[in-house]
Amino acid sequence: MRHNILFDTDIPDPDVIFHDGYYYLITTTMHFFPGGEILRSPDLKTWEHFSYVFSFLEKTGAQRLEGEEHIYGKGMWAPSLRFYDGVFYVVFSSNDTKKTCLFRSSDLKGPWVRNEIKGFYHDPSLLFDDGKAFLFYGNTDIRLTELNDGLTAPKEGGTDRVIISEENGFLGYEGSHAYKIGGKYHVFLIHSLKDRWRRVEACFSSDRIDGPYEGGDVYDDDLGIRDSGIAQGGIVQGPDGTYSAVMFQDSGAVGRIPVIVPVRMDDGRPVFGTGDREVIRATVKGIYGSDNFESGLKDFWQFNHEPDMDLISFDHGLKIRTDKTSGNIFHAKNTVTQRMNTPSCSSEVTICASGMNEGDVACLTAFIGDFALVGITKREDGYYAVMMSNESQGGIFDLSEDTMITEELIKLDEDILTVGISCDFAEDTASCYVKLNGRPVPVGKPHAMRFRLDHFTGARFALSYYSTKISGGEAVFTGFVRE
Repeated sequence: MRHNILFDTDIPDPDVIFHDGYYYLITTTMHFFPGGEILRSPDLKTWEHFSYVFSFLEKTGAQRLEGEEHIYGKGMWAPSLRFYDGVFYVVFSSNDTKKTCLFRSSDLKGPWVRNEIKGFYHDPSLLFDDGKAFLFYGNTDIRLTELNDGLTAPKEGGTDRVIISEENGFLGYEGSHAYKIGGKYHVFLIHSLKDRWRRVEACFSSDRIDGPYEGGDVYDDDLGIRDSGIAQGGIVQGPDGTYSAVMFQDSGAVGRIPVIVPVRMDDGRPVFGTGDREVIRATVKGIYGSDNFESGLKDFWQFNHEPDMDLISFDHGLKIRTDKTSGNIFHAKNTVTQRMNTPSCSSEVTICASGMNEGDVACLTAFIGDFALVGITKREDGYYAVMMSNESQGGIFDLSEDTMITEELIKLDEDILTVGISCDFAEDTASCYVKLNGRPVPVGKPHAMRFRLDHFTGARFALSYYSTKISGGEAVFTGFVRE
């Protein structure tokens, strides 16, 4: 029996290949660095962190959180992972710089060599065919563009045309995943129901790469989990010849969770599902966990934006210094993050504030646009435990930077404090506490988290330190425990 497989954490826009006994999955990493994370699995059910493709992209001021610049909701989107003629390829659009990046390597562990493809290609899918390379991409209008031999630009005089179109008030076709199977060309796409938002997977097929393409919806289901649909992804053939679709589901504040659905080919057309809707959970190792920061950061940590390693050291813990002032946590350089997981998760960390300046805040955060943080701050008359929260205003893409409120302050007798956060994704809430005299004491009230396109990522645990009045202080984090 082939089951539907459900993950428990934010791994958006998955693209999967099978190579030399393993499945390899790459995911969107947006504004987190290192980026282009690749997971590995022998069986689609047990996964582990395998590698990252890049440690930085452009080193722009926005990618490095200089001044008030940022790339929230942008950065690296929707990668395509392919293997051809002994080389692995990763291609994606960088939505802050409007560039298209292509990385190639003979080893998925790297090193990776980068070039740019002239132009901007939304949700690109790379396909090699008879010695030629093509990109399928776009929103509403899905285009096919042939690349030159160096994969640096469209081929002069090569194929360049719209192959599929759809107007839709919620979401037109996008999220291309293109394959050649059994002599036929297949393009998998996401769109929405026209009367309401719900993800639907579509597939169009042709005997020729340049069309005409015919097809339509192939999967409209949510496996009884939530009414958001499951879509945006492609298919992969395993060692036994069977196919699986790897897509994702919008799952509230925890993010966009991969779902693997059995697929069979029927007269050259993909048929999704087996009639059995039983769901099993995948296990994923190495993408979150505890850390003592003894000699650096474990692989599951990613920085929010590109870090400045000159401001970080590991002296009896993770030590972060500031070199600028910030009005809120969104601009805190060198924030380290790791994914949360559903249905619930919690963590705590100890913070030493002896090197902090007045106005500084060092904290553990349920990091999302509507964040909740708990930590330690230094005021004129000493140290305080603090709980703050943010409720985003405006449109779904708008980052609310002036809506943070202080919910509770507790005067402390010392400059060291253990803080914790527990998250419940049945309710999408984060609850904060501090340890006083060895006992956990709730601070503030349970805070509602929302998945919005201001960050475009699921909630994460984050360790941050920022200065509001004068830069140059330091805070030390020790004993991060993930439960």
